Formats: sequence, C-alpha cells, structure tokens
Amino acid sequence: MNEGTAVKQYIGRARVLYMAFELSNKKWKLGFSIGLGQKVRIRTIEAGNQEAVKIEIEQAKERFGLEEDARVVSCYEAGRDGFWLHRFLETEGIESHVVDSASIETNRRKRRVKADSLDVDSLVRILIRYDYGEKKVCSMLNVPTKEEEDRRQLNRGLSGLNKERNRTINRIRGLLATQGIKVKELDLSESQLEGMRMWDGQPLGEGIKERLRMEWEHLVFIKNQIAELVSKRQQALKQETATAEHPDIEKMKQLQKLKAVGPVVAWVLVREFFGWRKFKNRRQVGSLAGLVPTHYQSGDTTVEQGISKAGVVQVREIAVELAWLWLRWQPESKITHWYNERFANSGKKARKIGVVAVARKLLVELWRYLNTGVVPEGAVLKTV
Repeated sequence: MNEGTAVKQYIGRARVLYMAFELSNKKWKLGFSIGLGQKVRIRTIEAGNQEAVKIEIEQAKERFGLEEDARVVSCYEAGRDGFWLHRFLETEGIESHVVDSASIETNRRKRRVKADSLDVDSLVRILIRYDYGEKKVCSMLNVPTKEEEDRRQLNRGLSGLNKERNRTINRIRGLLATQGIKVKELDLSESQLEGMRMWDGQPLGEGIKERLRMEWEHLVFIKNQIAELVSKRQQALKQETATAEHPDIEKMKQLQKLKAVGPVVAWVLVREFFGWRKFKNRRQVGSLAGLVPTHYQSGDTTVEQGISKAGVVQVREIAVELAWLWLRWQPESKITHWYNERFANSGKKARKIGVVAVARKLLVELWRYLNTGVVPEGAVLKTV
C-alpha cells in the first residue's frame, strides 16, 4: 500500500471509486482515485488475473475510506482484449465503460513522455470528468452482448477470408510476373504448371513450381472455407421466422424487399449496424459509419478534409457498394434524383464524392425504414 497517498474530502457528492486499466500482454496497470485533485493510486497486477482485480478494488476502498458497497466506476481502452473484461466487471457490480482510443485527449508536443503509469493516470482523470457530466471528454463504445458479438463472427470471418483470398491470388500472380508470365484464368493444375514457359521459353524451375503449388493449395482451401460460410449465410436467410441464433432475420428480409438490396448487403447492415445498435438521430447513423464530413477551420483557413472514416469499416464499405446499386436500380427515388442533379454530369472524382454522400443518405433512410416501415421516397419494392 502506498501510505503517502493523501485522501482529500469531497463535500456534497457521493463517494465513488474511479478505476482505470492500462492493458498489456503480461502486466496490467490499475489506477484508482475518488475525485479530481486526488493523487491517483497506481498498482500493477498480472494480466488477466481477475482475483487480483477484486483484491485491489477492496484495498483501494479501504485506503480511501470508502464503504464496502461504495459505487465503483471503471474504464479501459478498446483493443486486443475485446469486451470480456467489461463483462467481468459488470458481473461484479462495477459500472464499466470501454473507451474509444482515438477519442482520448493527446499532448500535441513533438516529443512527449510516454509511460503506462502516465496513461492510466490520464485515463482515470478522463473517467472522473466523464462521470461528472463532461460527456464530450471522450467517446464510450456501445458494448454488444455475448450473443450479439457471437452473431457477428460469420460476417467477420467471411470478410477476413475474402481479404486473404485476394492476398493469395496477388502473391501467385506476383510470383508468375517475376518469371515474365501473365495468365488470364488462374488455374494452377499440374498440366498448366508443366506447360508454363518463362520469358526465355524455358520451363519453370522446381523451386518456383513447388512454391506455386503451395500457394495454390492454400487458395483452394480458403475458397472452400468461403463457400462453407456463404452456404451457412444462405441457409440462415432462408428461415421464415426468427430464432434464438438468428433473431434479426425479419430485419434482413425487410431490407431485401427494396430493389438494389441483396442478401449480402442486408446481412452486413443488420449484423453490424441495425441489428442491435440504438440510434437517436440521423447524425449518429452517419457518424458510426464514418461517413460524416470533417470540417477544418482556423482563422481565414477553411478546408473540407473528406469523410471521417471513424466508424465501422464493414458498414462503410457495403454502404458505398449499395449506393452504386441504388443509383442503378432505383432511378426514380428522391436520392437518385438528388445525385443526378448535382453530380451526374460532373467529373469522375466528383461522382465518387457524390456516391459517398448517397451512401450516408441511404443509411439514414434505411434506418427510418426499419424503424417506421416508411419506404424511402420514390423507391420501389421488389415484385417477387
């Protein structure tokens, strides 16, 4: 125990123990305080030691003279450890917050001191200000339940496999390019490998052929995994009613009634966005997708820096893809008319900017559609 910690008295406010975590692979830093102006008590424990966390909380309450049932508020930065720590703290009766790391105030000096103890000290003070009512001091994440997080895994897994497939294809084409070989259809069967000729007409060496075989086997394995996950998604979408495993099927089917919205788009939007998140207004919808503009103004300088890209990547990507589809399949909708009036006759860059704006407007309209049943103005439903 740090006997040098001075305990200050705060009048007119309930005594609260504030706790912050600085997480790492081997050690955790815990910071404790009871209010602004109070020196932060810092302790180090083994990473993931739940019993040590409970012991440190009890010792901190004793050190600061708090009752055993005193309110405890904690926070930690979102990262590799995910949300399990948040759920553990909640089961212990502790009010837990997960902080968006990008929203934390940072010293802008070119060279600044960086240490875990300083980070946890800063995090405790941010938590106190947030609990006192300064809600804009940082952004807290909306934590999904275990079931909601589990339901996102199919889409996340499929997204990761698609990226790995593309990386593998690029590696194969890159290996062939080093030998002066270009192929339109990639099918590295044994006969094709044997028939390939390098830039000088010579057959491929055994070393490069062995590596190509290995990469091809990896690609086939990934494609089989993708096909399996796609099949699972299709089976889920065929369900007529919601189940415990797929409670949001109705929302997916509702989205698919609109022309331009297919099963993939509906799946991603519901599982990542509309299925469990609660939005209060259209600004929150655009912000979480990272599709809001970032205005910069200082003195006489005014610059538009583009969209924030601070939201859910999967949603932003699928929303832009949907925007192009919407312009094609919903030509009479209000959003399409707006785009055509402002961007259709512009250059390529301007049209891309316009499509991003369409993506943001579409997400807002789809949010309203799911909540109220009101079809976006001018949009048509599928006939079948």
